[in-house]
Amino acid sequence: MSVAHCASDPAQSRGRRYAELGRVVRGPRDDFQRDRDRIIHSIAFRRLRHKTQVFVAPDGDHYRVRLTHSIEVAQIGRGIARALGLNEDLTEALCLAHDIGHPPFGHAGEDALKAAIADHGGFDHNGHTLRTLAQLECPYPRFDGLNLTWETLEGLAKHNGPVTNPGWALAGIDGDFRLDLGSHASLEAQIAAVADDIAYDNHDIDDGLRAGLLDLDQLMEQPFVAANFRAVEGRFPGAPRDRLLRELVRDQIGVMVNDVIAATEANVAAAGVVSVAEVRAAGRSLGGFSLGLAAEERELKRFMYANLYHHPEQVAAAEAANQIVGRLFAAYIDDPRLMGEDWSSRLPGETTATIRHIGDYIAGMTDRFAIDRYAEIFGRETVPDALAHV
Repeated sequence: MSVAHCASDPAQSRGRRYAELGRVVRGPRDDFQRDRDRIIHSIAFRRLRHKTQVFVAPDGDHYRVRLTHSIEVAQIGRGIARALGLNEDLTEALCLAHDIGHPPFGHAGEDALKAAIADHGGFDHNGHTLRTLAQLECPYPRFDGLNLTWETLEGLAKHNGPVTNPGWALAGIDGDFRLDLGSHASLEAQIAAVADDIAYDNHDIDDGLRAGLLDLDQLMEQPFVAANFRAVEGRFPGAPRDRLLRELVRDQIGVMVNDVIAATEANVAAAGVVSVAEVRAAGRSLGGFSLGLAAEERELKRFMYANLYHHPEQVAAAEAANQIVGRLFAAYIDDPRLMGEDWSSRLPGETTATIRHIGDYIAGMTDRFAIDRYAEIFGRETVPDALAHV
């Protein structure tokens, strides 16, 4: 099963925004491998270890966070790319970087930032991923950002499809380094997107069961889950329930991965595309689930929203997180010195730019850092009960 004729070639990259003249060559790596390594070594990537995946600032060490989720997405994405003959390094770079723009407390934190910046362009985590990698993370002497290749930035911008109405952050990046936002991205980017779905569909089940917010009886109401669990029970009769559940998660990942490989190969053949340029011009996504499994996966997502993401305990934590981000934003607007010398000394001056600057500061926080800053300003006793354990 190969669609290698549609693979992205680092030797044919459209390059980087800034020429890297006089660069010391550090090992025999191609451009996509360098992108992956720059992402792994970035401060923004390290911060993901204390950012919410499903559970806000979780008590247990065994729950996933954005960092472990991103690593799991990369494992799944790279495996699919290898099977299809696509560029594994570009796929891995996209998988590792896809959540770098998430603020503290996951979607709850994002909702709070959207509200805080609503009159000045709003906030979205995907645009902030591009902003972080192309502008805010500055480890190099001669330019801002990580200076990633066009293909990596394009894949991050469009991994969920063409962008017809980019927010201010993405529009700013595109204005400096055109990413052809109206077309589809490479197959590597499309595979990274579906690898994200596969990872959180299944690993969130694992964490939900561990937390006691989901139970097997609920899950067995889902035909896709029930069929896979019966298959697991048939292979391992009498095995302990907890081991069967972990086997279930692995099996479901395998079923989804195999479906994506077969469906992507079939889609590429049906579309008659023979190059990465034709993939971008195909007018539809070619990498992803078959129609049948896509419908089952959508139903599984609806179940997860109803029973896990909107569980009363999760809602309480989200409300607490929203309060913390909202009040921090208001405090920094009132007195920017509270952000510390590094950030307050770089205030742009103009109102919209200042508000976005404060948004950048908060978006870079980890869950724990945000709670600690809140406690410093408002008092530890004011931290909402749902987050007081941190």
